[in-house]
Amino acid sequence: MKLFLDWSSYENAGMGDAYADIPKHGADYAKAVAVCIGSKQCEQTGKGVMCPSYRISGNPVLSPGGRVKLLKSALNADDEQAFLNPSPALEEAMALCVSCKGCRRECENEVDMALIKAEFLAQQVAQHGLSLRRRLWGELPKILCWPIVRPLLLLRNRLGWVVRLLEAGLGISAKIRLPVPARQPFRYGSSAKDAVSVGPVDKQVVLFVDTFNHYFNPAAAEAAQKLLEAGGYQVHIARPLADDEPNRPLCCGRTYFSNGQLDKARHEAQRLLKALKVHIKAGRSIVGLEPSCILSLRDEYLKLGLGEPAKNLAEKVVLLEEFIVREQTAKRWTLAFQALPDVSRLLLHGHCHQKAVGAIKSVRKLLKQVPGLDFELIEASCCGMAGNFGVEAEHVEHAQAMAELALFPALRAEPEALLVSNGFSCQQQIQNGGFALPLHLSQVLCMALPSQE
Repeated sequence: MKLFLDWSSYENAGMGDAYADIPKHGADYAKAVAVCIGSKQCEQTGKGVMCPSYRISGNPVLSPGGRVKLLKSALNADDEQAFLNPSPALEEAMALCVSCKGCRRECENEVDMALIKAEFLAQQVAQHGLSLRRRLWGELPKILCWPIVRPLLLLRNRLGWVVRLLEAGLGISAKIRLPVPARQPFRYGSSAKDAVSVGPVDKQVVLFVDTFNHYFNPAAAEAAQKLLEAGGYQVHIARPLADDEPNRPLCCGRTYFSNGQLDKARHEAQRLLKALKVHIKAGRSIVGLEPSCILSLRDEYLKLGLGEPAKNLAEKVVLLEEFIVREQTAKRWTLAFQALPDVSRLLLHGHCHQKAVGAIKSVRKLLKQVPGLDFELIEASCCGMAGNFGVEAEHVEHAQAMAELALFPALRAEPEALLVSNGFSCQQQIQNGGFALPLHLSQVLCMALPSQE
């Protein structure tokens, strides 16, 4: 079996361990599957993220451990096609994995089911081809460049017959309102300001505006730029190179990665790496806003066979909240926040990937610095949207059940509280649940900047 991701970090996984019943097919991929020791930690409820599909069903087959058993069975079969042509049980179990990365953090052996699923999907696409819906999800970074997309989405959300037609034809749920791009996407501004570096490199930063914030929530990117500049940093905006689709924003490739199109994900990664090469060489930090996109640069890129450039990027890229807290620790960020006008209570919903890398600690540390602000982190697992998962007709009920575990009840209990959530998918799930659209942390901290008067 040809593997599409680099699994060499698992080369020695399980060597000498009695539990390491490594499947006979799948090479190092099989070893990544076999790191599971069957402790059933993934079948716990309460605090934590892992495992959303198990939590809503109580079905052990839909936990990481259950998926491992099914994967092992397929990889151990005499017929190598058992993995490439999965059983209905394996197919369903993998489809209901929302790639939250909860197991990567909360499992004692760090089973990385999100990455295991990415390889599984790539194998299925290679074997059976790409469905029109998966192609549509994957190509979103290019589709969103088309000016006609906004009016088409407005039309879709307004006309019931179009909604029903898309559900029947593509499996896009009629129960969900699709997000509509902002009237004006993020504006890069003049590149001349970026061209000349001013001051020491540790007071320069590169802002990477991902596809979703670029088109759907430019206010968050604008707020981040204003915030960083107020903190005394020269902000370079990550831009595409002049000879590489200069009119299309840089993209991490996450939509391709999540839909089994790893070659296209690799192409997007290479495009981004080329554009950031000069900044990485100069030693500037790369700061981003969307957890799933930014953490792809630290995690998935290392599995795409991109060599040293990917490793160098992984060492320099941080989420906005991580950057500010790090700079405060280094005494380079001296700006103090002021009280938020007319805001006393705030509810914070963390993106699964933020939780997976511990970045929520940085968010909480920053919110504690806002005078008079009473805030609470909602103890919830995945919101259920998980990229395109929550808008697919066959998954929408699962997605809603995940939101109803803890997130939606917490929001109903405090309807007047300000909502904060950095993840684009989380924001859409919350808004589709009938709640106010959450703000990004960058917008909240921008509101807390000292008065210019």
